[in-house]
Amino acid sequence: MFTPTRTAALDRLAQFAPKAGRDYASKRNYDRPGHDDVSRLSPYLRHRMITEDDVLKAVLARHSPAAAEKFIQEVYWRTYWKGWLEQRPSAWSNYRVGLNAAMNHVQTGAGLRREWEAACGGDTGIACFDAWAQELVQTGYLHNHARMWFASIWIFTLRLPWELGADFFMRHLLDGDAASNTLGWRWVAGLQTIGKTYLARPDNIAKYTDGRFKPTGLATFAAPLDGPPPPERTAPPISGAVPSGKVGLLITEDDLSPEWMFDQITPAAQSAFNGVAHRSPLRTAPIVDQFVESAMDDLEQRIGPLTRHASPTQIDDWAAQHCLDAIVMSYAPVGGTADALGSLKTPLVQLVRPYDEAAWPHASAGFFKFKSKIPKLLTRYDAQLSLL
Repeated sequence: MFTPTRTAALDRLAQFAPKAGRDYASKRNYDRPGHDDVSRLSPYLRHRMITEDDVLKAVLARHSPAAAEKFIQEVYWRTYWKGWLEQRPSAWSNYRVGLNAAMNHVQTGAGLRREWEAACGGDTGIACFDAWAQELVQTGYLHNHARMWFASIWIFTLRLPWELGADFFMRHLLDGDAASNTLGWRWVAGLQTIGKTYLARPDNIAKYTDGRFKPTGLATFAAPLDGPPPPERTAPPISGAVPSGKVGLLITEDDLSPEWMFDQITPAAQSAFNGVAHRSPLRTAPIVDQFVESAMDDLEQRIGPLTRHASPTQIDDWAAQHCLDAIVMSYAPVGGTADALGSLKTPLVQLVRPYDEAAWPHASAGFFKFKSKIPKLLTRYDAQLSLL
C-alpha cells in the first residue's frame, strides 16, 4: 500500500489534493477496504518524506481554508500532539515505565499472556477487532476511526493494559509516532483529558464500516482509568546555534527531507541513524523496518551516500574518524530515537523546523485552543501561493 519513496508520496498527495475539501469531510470517518476516502499520507508525514508544508501548500492551492477545514485540522492534530508532548516529555517516559511493568505481568501471569497474545494475533472472537489486528500486522496501517474502536475494545472490553495496546501499535504501524500514538491511547483511556473516554459502540461501528461489522458483547460503559494527571508544561524546544568548525550531518527516520538544513550548514560528512528498534522493548515488525530502510535508500538517491549507524557508539566513532567538531541534525522529537541519541558523546546541535517552531508553543492546553491559532499559522503560505 505504501511505496517508500518521496516520489510515491508526492504522487499520492497529488491524487488526494482534489478530494481534500467536501469529499474528504463527508467520507473521512468511513473505514472501507482500500481506504480511498482518506489521504493515506501518514506514513510519509511521520517520517517527513513529505512535510506538512508540502501537504498544506498542495491542498491550499486547490481549496480555500474553509473548504478544506476538516483535512487541515487533521494535519494540525498531528502537529498539536507533537507540540503537547514536547512540552510534557514525561508523558512518554511514564508510558515506557508502565509498559515495562505490563510486560513483566505478561511474563508472570499466564492468563494475561494468553489474552494479550490472542488480541495481538486477532484471535479474540470479536470479528471487527480481529480483522483490524490482522490488517495492521499485514499492512502496517489502520484507518484512524478503526484505531479508536480498537483501542476502546482493547481497554474496556478485553480489559488489557493500555500500554500493551499502544506498544502493539508502535511495533506495527508504519506511521507509529510517540506523540500521536501514546496520547491517542491516553485519550481513549480517559488519562489525557481527565474523565473523558472513548467508547466503541456497535451501531457506530456498523454505520461507518457500511455494515461489514455488527459486533455484540462490547463494553457498554467506559470508566476512566486511574492514573496521574497530565504532567506540568515545560518550554518548547528551540533551535541550537549552528556551530563553527567542521560539522557532520546526522539524519534520522524522524526527518527524511533534510535538504532544508543545507542553507545553514555545509557538512563535511553525512550519516543516518535508524531508530526504529527503539520504538518498543519488543521487536518492531519487519514491514516497519523495511519501510524505513528503503526510505533511507531513496534519500541517498537525492543527497548522496549516507554512512548508516546502528548505535550511538557507532555515531561517535564516525564523528571521531572524520574529526568533527559537532554533529548537526533536524530536531529529534520525544520518542525512542531521541532517547537513544541521549547517550551521544559528540557535541550535538539540533535544528527545529520553522513549521514546528511556529506551531508547537501553541500546544499549551487542549486542541480547541490550539485550533484557534490555525488561521494565523496558515498565513505562512499566503506569499508562496500567490506565486502559483
